[in-house]
Amino acid sequence: MVSIEGLGKRYRLRHVDQEPYVALRDVMTSAMSAPLRWLKPGPASKTLAEDFWALKDVSCEIARGEVVGIIGRNGAGKSTLLKILSRITEPSTGRVTLHGRVASLLEVGTGFHPELTGRENIFLNAAILGMSRAEIARKFDEIVAFADVERFLDTPVKRYSSGMYVRLAFAVAAHLEPEILVVDEVLAVGDAEFQKKCIGKMQNVSRGGRTVLFVSHNLASVEALCSRAVLLSSGHVAMDGPVREVIAAYHAMTNARDDRAEPFNPMFRRATSPVFVSATLVDHEGRPTSQMMVGDRFVLEMVVRPEQPLHNPSIGIAVDDMLGRRILDLHNPLSRDEFG
Repeated sequence: MVSIEGLGKRYRLRHVDQEPYVALRDVMTSAMSAPLRWLKPGPASKTLAEDFWALKDVSCEIARGEVVGIIGRNGAGKSTLLKILSRITEPSTGRVTLHGRVASLLEVGTGFHPELTGRENIFLNAAILGMSRAEIARKFDEIVAFADVERFLDTPVKRYSSGMYVRLAFAVAAHLEPEILVVDEVLAVGDAEFQKKCIGKMQNVSRGGRTVLFVSHNLASVEALCSRAVLLSSGHVAMDGPVREVIAAYHAMTNARDDRAEPFNPMFRRATSPVFVSATLVDHEGRPTSQMMVGDRFVLEMVVRPEQPLHNPSIGIAVDDMLGRRILDLHNPLSRDEFG
């Protein structure tokens, strides 16, 4: 359904080398003290340019019915890739071959007119996406029910919240029944119930033999929806494979960056709170570590210096998995009544 060969996108960045900022009073003082100086031409500002490759040599094949997650850090090139696939921008190098109709949802409210009502924007946006008027009328009730905006259907969308915007926009795009559905990070503005509904809808779309490209920083959603993932890093494909393996590689890449950062040293300075000086994870052999395997025993050593004696202190510990899901939450009193 989608063939990407040697894709690249280059932007030309221009930097103007200007003189430092000068206050208006300094300009007026200088003009009065030396009026003839202003008759001489000043130095021309220099324009410096450099090339920035948002994508470079990206290649992959996506089959019919595949649900592919595209993940990576901010600036990795995810949105640029989707804009090229949606034909919003042209590639600088390489080519993309698409077989079928494409529906894309890249930004909240794309294709909506703020002065028109929700009802009018359904017809407008669906027509922009390629639906006929008869097709829109046939699916109108389904779109409204999915978006859950019946009460505000005849209200101008400029009064909608961002969540209502995206609900309506996704409902229109999802009911277009495209061969290829492209969804960027817009679902993040919806609530948990709506995100679950959208994931279910995209799963139904894929089971119908259509292809879904899904960009999200919510890795739990990517794992739940996708069977395959593509990891982008600095405009290149760092990894392409099963979704769990790619997510693990992404976390390993992120942890490698974190290990080069400053050591953990949170300082919660409030008048009646202790100050956490350090926290160290120690394995069963007493060695500091940053990674533990399932079933391993470990000790969490914390150094705390309270600003004043604490009575009946307690400590809370929360553990999240690599997808950001809470898996452990402890809150226990300490064994001593008081420490200082």
